[in-house]
Amino acid sequence: MSEAASTRTPVALLPSLAPLLLAWLPRQRWFAGKGHPLTGFSLVSATELLPLDSATGPGLLHLLVRVQQTGLPAPSSQDCYQLLLGVRRTLPPHLAPALIGHVTEGPLTGRTVYEGLHDPRLAELILERLRTPGALGPLRFDRFEAAGRIPGGLTARPLEAEQSNSSLVYGDAYILKLFRRVHPGSNPDLELPLALARAGCGRVPAPVAWFEATAPEPYTLGVLQPFLHGSRDGWLLALESLADGGTFIEEARALGRVTAEVHTALAKELPTVMLRRPQAEHLAEAMTARLDAAAQAVPALLPYVPRLRAAFDAIAALGRRGCAWRAQRVHGDLHLGQTLRGGGSHSDTHWSVIDFEGEPARPLGERRRPQPTVIDVAGMLRSFDYAARTHRPWNPAWAERCRAAYCDGYAETAGADPRTEPELLRAYETDKAVYEVVYEARHRPDWLPVPMAAIDRLAATN
Repeated sequence: MSEAASTRTPVALLPSLAPLLLAWLPRQRWFAGKGHPLTGFSLVSATELLPLDSATGPGLLHLLVRVQQTGLPAPSSQDCYQLLLGVRRTLPPHLAPALIGHVTEGPLTGRTVYEGLHDPRLAELILERLRTPGALGPLRFDRFEAAGRIPGGLTARPLEAEQSNSSLVYGDAYILKLFRRVHPGSNPDLELPLALARAGCGRVPAPVAWFEATAPEPYTLGVLQPFLHGSRDGWLLALESLADGGTFIEEARALGRVTAEVHTALAKELPTVMLRRPQAEHLAEAMTARLDAAAQAVPALLPYVPRLRAAFDAIAALGRRGCAWRAQRVHGDLHLGQTLRGGGSHSDTHWSVIDFEGEPARPLGERRRPQPTVIDVAGMLRSFDYAARTHRPWNPAWAERCRAAYCDGYAETAGADPRTEPELLRAYETDKAVYEVVYEARHRPDWLPVPMAAIDRLAATN
């Protein structure tokens, strides 16, 4: 493919696709601006990964597109999305579910455009690009040399369970996560696993290869990692334990040890900072602001606001008294579903931690900011509550035993128990529960009693 062909960006390309994208984008699970009118697009970059002028075969067009939406605050009203569009003259029947539409004007007139990730031929082309590092127009493909050679000829299939991103599995050997809503800068889901791999931490599948946009701004676009075939996530294992009358205590303790191991490796590999009075006050103010906004969105929170706010005020007060906390890079969105156990053993050696992207709804700069490690501990403690609530009847004792075992395991490896700083842990757990209330009220109202039970418990301790 010529360099000129790979980087041409016809002025008429995006306007010709816009009518199709206006209808298709809002229906995608990974589109973040649902419920707000989509009014237009601007082209960030366009790259032909496979030429579009083939008379018989498909073409593959890589686009970075900025969307314009009304009713959203900046910068969300100008989100940038990664699209991989297949282009054919005629769409084969087996690709019919991937149809985006038929182009009626512009340079692709008469062509059919579809979701390229559902075409095995095009999906396998992406792996070929990752096998041969180098630049292609504004895109750059790179590899982690220590991971060894990537074999070719692996069959590709998309994973259907993704929400904020898309994933392709290659021959049960690798999984490629493609970030859909992208932000300038290095994505933590590449940055942190790379740091852990260089530190020799085996708890996280090491990146094998990745690709990025280098212009006009740097964007992390996709990361290829080993696919842990046969592994099962901690959430499903916890639900099975509840259904079978198990305790899950040993698993929870092992997860605590694994979490501490990851935190220790990150602290050794990446800079740490101290949070003192100004940072403590800023942290409390941000948590309070989120609480106030949540209470406006979900009135059921209003009676709890004064007591919940006290948890955040306690952090600011400790900062004023001279307390300080070490902050470092963390997972940022840790819960049972972000852990995998392989094999049949309960041993620590079979647990892995995945998905270091953090909460996708938060700005990238915030997700990359050093935080106290209790933010991850609080996320996992909330996850045990969620699991216990799925059981009928509700089993709060199961959750409490798992929460205690998890903290015990963490303390065994870290040398410090997160429960020895109860104010900080309570503040982060409260902040997480407030976030959950808003999420459930908007997306899964039937689940709202789960975080509201935590709100009631946490308010009673303040």
